[in-house]
Amino acid sequence: MASRLVLRIQERYQRLTAGEQKLARLIIDQPDDTLTHSATELAERAGVSKATAARFFQHLGYADFNEVKLQAREERDRTEPYGYSVGTSEQIALGKAVGSHLDLELKNLTKTFEELRSDRVRQAAEVINDAPKLWVLGLGAEEGFARYARLLFARMRHSVMILGINQGSWAEDLAMTGPKDAVLLITLPPRPKLLKPLLAYAETSRLNVVTVCDRNYSLEAQRFSRVVLPCHVSSFGLGPSHTAIGSAIRLLAVTFAAVAGKSASQRIDIISAIHEELDDTDG
Repeated sequence: MASRLVLRIQERYQRLTAGEQKLARLIIDQPDDTLTHSATELAERAGVSKATAARFFQHLGYADFNEVKLQAREERDRTEPYGYSVGTSEQIALGKAVGSHLDLELKNLTKTFEELRSDRVRQAAEVINDAPKLWVLGLGAEEGFARYARLLFARMRHSVMILGINQGSWAEDLAMTGPKDAVLLITLPPRPKLLKPLLAYAETSRLNVVTVCDRNYSLEAQRFSRVVLPCHVSSFGLGPSHTAIGSAIRLLAVTFAAVAGKSASQRIDIISAIHEELDDTDG
């Protein structure tokens, strides 16, 4: 594993030269190669010179490639592999499955919040706070999380809507967006083809996108997002886990409440009073 190296690359990617970005993409796609290849071999695979590779690692804050390899070894030694897949009948016995599932989910959560920068979460909350309208977008399995996020934020601010809530209403919904509106995008693989034209429209319309996604997509998401909140989503081969995604959305909502301050708390109180008036909850 070379997760800290990948994090440094993601933070500095836009400031790298074209040659350095080639090497960066190679490492992001195959982070374990830092343990099995030399700097010269990595440079050859990326199609860049040894001098470019040396400058690349120095730009990331390392003295040389030996320091990179040392850090990667330390990460590997401290961290157990967690890209599990269910195979034998012994593995799927109930007790084994429960324990392994819990272990994997805890690792997803721990890794996510060890790496998630608090300043980035606050920046995302500020983008949402400053937006005239907030649109939440989740396609496929993430639609449920879009509804969850919409409910959380609607309790604290006005004009929170799900993009494409009605089937076939994409054009009508997009026509209601405006410059400086925010889009909270929740996305995991496999990503529907519709996502690309939606994001292209958002870019042209000057919408500010906040993306909650899997770490493998975070570099791509930086191209169209004001803020990216990457999550660990390893699972047993039944599709990505949503546990860290749901927790990241909750953290973003809590941070938004702090940023919005009195206006958020007032709205929460008003909504609570409306529930009492409607008598639609047990308590």
